[in-house]
Amino acid sequence: MSDPISATLRDQTLKLLANGEATSRADLVEALQVAPSTVTGVVRRLLEEGAILEEGVGRSTGGRRPRILRLREIAGVFAVSELGAQHARIGLCTPDGRLVTAEEVAIDIAAGPAEVFDAVAQAFGRIQATTAPGQALLGIGVALPGPVEFPRGRLIGPARMPGWSGVDAQVELSRRFHVPVVVDNDAKAAAIGEHTARDRETGDMIYVKAGTGIGGCLVTGGQVYRGGRGLSGDVTHVRVADSGERHCSCGSRGCLETVASGAALASQLAERGLPITTTHDVIAAVTDAEPTAVTLVRHAGGLLGVALSGLVNFLNPDAVVIGGALSSLDVYVAAARGMLYERCLPSMTQSMSIEASVVGPDAALVGLGRLVRTAADVRPS
Repeated sequence: MSDPISATLRDQTLKLLANGEATSRADLVEALQVAPSTVTGVVRRLLEEGAILEEGVGRSTGGRRPRILRLREIAGVFAVSELGAQHARIGLCTPDGRLVTAEEVAIDIAAGPAEVFDAVAQAFGRIQATTAPGQALLGIGVALPGPVEFPRGRLIGPARMPGWSGVDAQVELSRRFHVPVVVDNDAKAAAIGEHTARDRETGDMIYVKAGTGIGGCLVTGGQVYRGGRGLSGDVTHVRVADSGERHCSCGSRGCLETVASGAALASQLAERGLPITTTHDVIAAVTDAEPTAVTLVRHAGGLLGVALSGLVNFLNPDAVVIGGALSSLDVYVAAARGMLYERCLPSMTQSMSIEASVVGPDAALVGLGRLVRTAADVRPS
């Protein structure tokens, strides 16, 4: 396995098994597009190394039932975190990507990377000490609310993260923890977590993270579509009608973010004299059936549907999933769904599902666990 081709196949095989995209030799043959004898050789070598295990049998598709392949588990944990404007969600994952604990800590993203990463590091240490004492830290995953060059992990012009533009977050975190680090955009990490939790037959999916800001992602063929620099999915700055031409954090006017995000809704409700300053306040007001809040949130959901309608007509996805904090509001999701049915071609929506996230606030953490496992290449030393 010392030649470059075999080394590449080895890494690809481990990645497929880690992601759950392959569980048998037949799956590997199909995914790698190589001869069965080649896969047999790679699998035999990995079994000899102890990197993988062969156990049980899968469902027969007409021939002999296949043996199931999986990575050997190693003691240790991955630390994962999704950063927001005022809070960070922190958690620990097992090497198989299972989230074992999660909690929120207060941060101020505007304080800059040094202060925020200090707070995240302290939270990681505290959670690991209480939840997984004595277990090795195998890798770190962090999701950021801005455009991230993937896999490099560098931020490119984040509108809501003053002082972060150009920051190489992956390098900064690697220096602190000395373990493999993955840094991704929050919506993309959440889309991976959402797709992982759903049936593998979900198909192509547009995922929208609607929270303080708005982010998006396309999952096609089981993989995130990232674009040329990894910056795809910026739906927040799509210009929409009925926006009131409000100024956006990007410097433009009339962006979706100015009318359909949690920050925009909080600002609009505060202008109307309601004691609301955060997205959580907006959610609480709608939950309490405050009439002005319900009306504005319904309008915001409809504008999200307007912005997504062109994407649905162009991409013809199997599903549109709305995640983030605002996805907990039925009125927001229902308004977006209604507008998609109204604006899209019937042939596009006839068999398309439009629904809220099934994973909820931990979607990004689940997605990061999957990404970190691949990056860390966890196996016996």
